[in-house]
Parts: sequence; structure tokens; C-alpha cells
Amino acid sequence: MEPKNHTHFQHFILLGLSEEAELQPLLLGVFLSMYLVTFTGNLLIILAIIKDSHLHTPMYFFLSNLSFTDICLTSTIVPKMLVNIQMQNRAITYEHCITQMYFFMVFGVLDHFLLTVMAYDRFVAICHPLHYTVIMNPRFCGLLLLASWLLTLLDALLHGLMVLRLSFCTELEISHFFCELTLVVQLACSDTFLNTLVIYFAAGLLGVVPLTGILFSYTKIVSSILKISSAGGKYKAFSTCGSHLSVVSLFYGTTFGVYLSSAATQNSRSIAIASVMYTVATPMLNPFIYSLRNKDIKQALGKLCS
Repeated sequence: MEPKNHTHFQHFILLGLSEEAELQPLLLGVFLSMYLVTFTGNLLIILAIIKDSHLHTPMYFFLSNLSFTDICLTSTIVPKMLVNIQMQNRAITYEHCITQMYFFMVFGVLDHFLLTVMAYDRFVAICHPLHYTVIMNPRFCGLLLLASWLLTLLDALLHGLMVLRLSFCTELEISHFFCELTLVVQLACSDTFLNTLVIYFAAGLLGVVPLTGILFSYTKIVSSILKISSAGGKYKAFSTCGSHLSVVSLFYGTTFGVYLSSAATQNSRSIAIASVMYTVATPMLNPFIYSLRNKDIKQALGKLCS
């Protein structure tokens, strides 16, 4: 096949989760419902935190940003998927594909950093309670958020610029329901060694470092909780980080599940189906986890709804 520069073609083809016509109405209904639940649930969390002055603390400040990120993450991929199903058109323009890929990387990596920052917040609250307000002051919280945004924007920009230098062949079918970086790179006719190298390096750095920070924080948290003599004190300490631990387990569990499934099978359609868990299901479940396990959020949501 002759290499073809991206200026000579108009679109990629997203193969989606299934090509069976009878399944398309079901997929449309399921993903529309999941998107509406995700958007509404996370928006309610944000509004509840903004409205209730008792929730103007570092933990809920980062939680509101996590909810905002989850809304943006699903909004980057699901609406286009729904339009393609409804219009029975799987095409996505080159420009739209690159834009979708960029913002998916931004909000996906930002999720990692926010969960890491939230773990650090819980570490300080439980292991250094007397210094919590001094350490987690508004200025420091703002700097943590700013650093998270800058790192994710630079990472996504690097990958985006690396993709722009590639030339593509006539085979432009993506076996996914959105433009995923590695699949787009695989379609290129030009040399992709440098792209692959950068992908693995960035994944190792921006994946392992946040996870290591989370594991370190929770190791210290568990150690501090075990030193508490009373059962009531242990329960109270653990309850402050139970919701976050559940979200972390869900997020990294589904992410590693997709990674292992991609390593075990060459069926790209199965990988696409598995990736629904961390791209759509996890952002949808996060508001339920925090609202069901957190008394403060329950009360704030009750005030907001009433």
C-alpha cells in the first residue's frame, strides 16, 4: 500500500462494539442511559459541594474536580458514539479523531493524578491530623491541581504532535468506539518506532508514579489505623477514605483488566468491549460510591434536592 498523507483522506472508520444491525438500538439505549446517569450524577456532586459550605475542604475540592473530569471524559467519546449509531455512519474526520484522542488522554491521565492527590490528602488527614490544615492549605491544593493539569496537558500535547507527523495508509478502520492512541498509531504507514517508544515511556512514568504514590499513602494510612486502640476510632478513620479506596480499586482494577485482556487476546473487538468499564462504567459509578458511603455527601445532596 502506498503511504498517504493525512491531507489526502477525509476520515477514519470507527468499527464500534458490534456491526450487527439488530444490536444498534440496544447499544444506543444503554449508552445514552449510562451517559445521562454519569452526567447527572457527577453534576449533582459538584453542585452539592459548591452549595454546602461544610464541604469546602480539600477532600471535596478534589472530589468536585474528579467529578468534572469524569463528565468531560465521557463527553469526549460517548456523544460521538451515539451520533454514529443513530445516523448509521461510523465515519469520524481526521481532525475530530485527533481532537477526541487528545482530550481523552487529557482527562484520562488527569483522573490518575487526581486520585493520587486525593490519596495524599487522606494520608495527611489520618497520619498527620494536627498539621492537616497547615499542609493542605488552599494555596497548596491549588498548586497540586495546577501541576496535575499541566502534566496531563503536556503529555497529551506530546502524543498529539507525534501523531501529526505520521502518514496513513488506505486501511483506516479503527476497531474501537473512539480514537484510541495506540490504534491510531498502528494505522500509520510511516515509521512508528518513536511513537511507540514515547507511548511506553509516558505510560510507565505517568501510570506507575501515581499508582506508587497511592500505594505508599495507603500503606501509611493502614499502618496508622492499626495503631488506633479503639474499634470506633479505627472505623471512623477508615470511613474517611473508604469511598476513595473503592473508586481507586474500581478505576485501576478495570484499567489493568483491559491491559491484561489486550495482552492475552488479539481480538480488538473484545478489548473495545472491556474498555467500556473504565471509560464509561467507572465514571458512572463514582457518584454512587461517594453518595452511598459518605454521610456528608448524602446530606448535601438531600439539601440540594429539597
